[in-house]
Amino acid sequence: MNMMRTAMLLAAMTALFVGIGYLLGGAGGMTIAFMVAAGMNLFAYWNSDKMVLRMHHAHEVDERSAPMLYGMVRDLARRADLPMPRVYVIENPQPNAFATGRNPENAAVAATTGLLDSLSRDEVAGVMAHELAHVKNRDTLTMTITATIAGAISMLANFALFFGGNRENGPGLIGSILIMILAPMAAALVQMAISRTREYSADRLGAEICGDPLALASALANLERGARRVVNADAEHNPATAHMFIVNPLSGQSMDNLFSTHPSMANRIAALEQMAGRPLSGGGGSGVGAGNSPWSALNGAGGRRGPWG
Repeated sequence: MNMMRTAMLLAAMTALFVGIGYLLGGAGGMTIAFMVAAGMNLFAYWNSDKMVLRMHHAHEVDERSAPMLYGMVRDLARRADLPMPRVYVIENPQPNAFATGRNPENAAVAATTGLLDSLSRDEVAGVMAHELAHVKNRDTLTMTITATIAGAISMLANFALFFGGNRENGPGLIGSILIMILAPMAAALVQMAISRTREYSADRLGAEICGDPLALASALANLERGARRVVNADAEHNPATAHMFIVNPLSGQSMDNLFSTHPSMANRIAALEQMAGRPLSGGGGSGVGAGNSPWSALNGAGGRRGPWG
């Protein structure tokens, strides 16, 4: 169902692009805008993983520097029938995580120290399984295609006055101004709807990979509370990366609305509860606090911050 919904949304965005492009610039203007946007996003597709990891000051870990985390990801990747991704840790107190990479063979998963310090082992496994689900579903490819079309629509809208005003069958001055304002908004709404849909799919597949839907549900509840309490300065400086995280890292953006990149947490938890066949005890979340997780309990061993790195 989620794949069908994604396909329908992509078709709607494509139709929006074709309609606006032809209305404003005819076939020529539409082709030029698409080629420029595709070129920009092709560069981003090949380099976005390095760019995003650098933006959030992530450092790579291995089996020696982070044996528990690395071993967990390796086991989950084996269950998911995926190649071993690169594993990163982000020195950030907000509990969160994301996946990146252009395909499963060039994927990376990243978790913040806030996440590793505040969740139980089962909850961390649920989060990492969710991120591996994004890799398996090739969501980075889906979102790159979406970004390409959205970028082309925005580019056409920026040239609305030039294209629309010069063509005999164009929309005219008022119509061009309306297209210039409304077209990017419509594209952004569809783009966000696709992002929300992919989160539901990753939750379901992630629960299957880790084998415990309620562990992921508990993690989501704890992550949402943590994200509300702790500001993620890097995400605030780079809001375009917000859709990549398992929960919205931006302060004040946790509401479920048309302009949200993430679905409502209550809806995500309810879907996982339905999958498990029983509710999450205590209304959601294990309540594990910073310093009480098995990850932080071993901090300081051998002079390192802990088994995760």
